[in-house]
Amino acid sequence: MNTQKRGTIAFAVCGSFCTLDAALAAAETLNRQGWELLPIMSFAAGQDTRFGTGQHWKDRLEALTGHAVRDTLQAVEPLGPQRLARALVIAPCTGATLARLAAGLSDTPVTLAAKSLLRVGCPVVVGISTNDGLGASGENLARLFQRKHYFFVPYGQDDPIQKPSSLKADLSSLPAALEAALQGRQLQPVLLGQRGA
Repeated sequence: MNTQKRGTIAFAVCGSFCTLDAALAAAETLNRQGWELLPIMSFAAGQDTRFGTGQHWKDRLEALTGHAVRDTLQAVEPLGPQRLARALVIAPCTGATLARLAAGLSDTPVTLAAKSLLRVGCPVVVGISTNDGLGASGENLARLFQRKHYFFVPYGQDDPIQKPSSLKADLSSLPAALEAALQGRQLQPVLLGQRGA
């Protein structure tokens, strides 16, 4: 573990339940690299599914980060004004959250956290995970590429044969994507070659 503290980032998870294990592994890597993480959960991520209960994921996030999960609008609003974090990571970012961000909506803990930190110029690092990334969510993805302070974890098709419209971030690239975003740079966002085939 890195004993040198690098600062604080907000780490938000959304309801792509099949991706939460990988997201928490990426969060653990950031923690080992010296980042303090403030955990955030979307309303959807708090639901019980076949992948586990909302309480299970909340407990894991809190154990990993050492902080209470922020899962209300009131809890995330101060992030930007009080300069509580240097950046926001959203991983996994679902198509629903992507649509809200593209529309400028701030009606969930994750989207209000983005608004709060964007207002003070902090980067928002998006780790996409959506079954319609090459479908209905594609235009929202394109809209965020045009916005200042949005950066993307490299992504590609996770199953080109069975789910040809699905896109998924390579969360092992998250630490590098965060470093680049803090310098105002975007890593090559699209992974070349087939994944999961």
